Amino acid sequence: MTIDSTHPLSDRRWHWLALAIGLGALVWLLGPVLTPFVIAALLAWLGEPLVARIQRGGRSRTTAVLLVFSLMTCVVVLSVLLLVPLIERQLAQLVDWLPRFGSWITDRAVPWAEKRFKLELAGYVDPTQIIELLKAHWQAAGGVAATIFGGVSKSGIAILGWLANLVLIPVVAFYFMRDGRDMLGHVRELLPRPIEPVVVRLANESDQVLGGFIRGQLSVMIALGSIYAIGLTLVGVDLGILIGIVAGLVSFVPYLGAVVGVGAAVIATLVQHGDWQHLALVLVVFSVGQTIESFFLTPWLVGDKIGLHPVAVIFAIMAGGQLFGFLGVLLALPVAAVGVVVLRYVHESYRHSRLYGADETVSMAVLEDADAVPVGAGEDPFPDIPVAGSPIPGADEPNGVPGPK
Repeated sequence: MTIDSTHPLSDRRWHWLALAIGLGALVWLLGPVLTPFVIAALLAWLGEPLVARIQRGGRSRTTAVLLVFSLMTCVVVLSVLLLVPLIERQLAQLVDWLPRFGSWITDRAVPWAEKRFKLELAGYVDPTQIIELLKAHWQAAGGVAATIFGGVSKSGIAILGWLANLVLIPVVAFYFMRDGRDMLGHVRELLPRPIEPVVVRLANESDQVLGGFIRGQLSVMIALGSIYAIGLTLVGVDLGILIGIVAGLVSFVPYLGAVVGVGAAVIATLVQHGDWQHLALVLVVFSVGQTIESFFLTPWLVGDKIGLHPVAVIFAIMAGGQLFGFLGVLLALPVAAVGVVVLRYVHESYRHSRLYGADETVSMAVLEDADAVPVGAGEDPFPDIPVAGSPIPGADEPNGVPGPK
């Protein structure tokens, strides 16, 4: 059966396409304005499970939001106060440590490689220029804090905008956390009734994909970074904290964090100590970290939740940054999660379509089977909002006003 171009269904499709294009253009134009709102929405989304758990314990929504908001504020403030100076000291130490690294390359690493592999490398390896370039760049920047505050202090308008965003994020996050479910309920009421069940199901699956990756994998990254940083510091590696943080941040790609961390820690240990004892201790630290991740962290924090493939995560972040800047980086994972869920739904629909060759009666039976429904499809992400077709309180009363109980 073909659909004529004048058919209402065809017009509806063109309306949805125009709406999607318009929303994309609006996001692109309002990118700088939307950035603090997107950050606030992500913070509210991260705190929603804890808010719901406190609510189930008998607290009101406002009380639960106040408790979670206060906890998140304390964590963010303490992290900034502790990590920023610590990372800046580690970076300054790295710059001071670079000449030792250059001497180690020219005096030990290159001669050993030439003797071992019968190659002529001395004429092609000159770390002096790279080291001087890095030192000059760091001295010009004046450190992490100086760079940040120097950039925002070039004009009074920039300072006001930076401070406004800094104040706006926690305020908007609080309101999103408190009233987010009501906002989603209003959005649900505006959805066309024929597509409302499908949209709700896809929204629930998208939330599961994001929750499986961000809440679970982010916890694993923080735990691994802490284990590596503490372990390398106890072993005696001067740059242990910096190496541990970097290894933890890139550990969302399987084995990449361990490879990067082991490579950097081995080089730092050989340059600083140059003995097999410290090298063995470094390898023990990463072996312990990988064991804890495999047997405890990943099963406990991530479990069998649906996650995004690491390649999809990398591509989404790079593409979002290229297209929309910092706002694109923030929106990359939510958009990628929705895209994965929609593609999975399209694939499932295609597998049960006549175009694929499946019998219509059999396909309907499969779709109605509970085992064929994707995980979370039967759950309602808006349990407090009446579903379409359900009785509305007060609808049977005169003028729609409920009578006295």
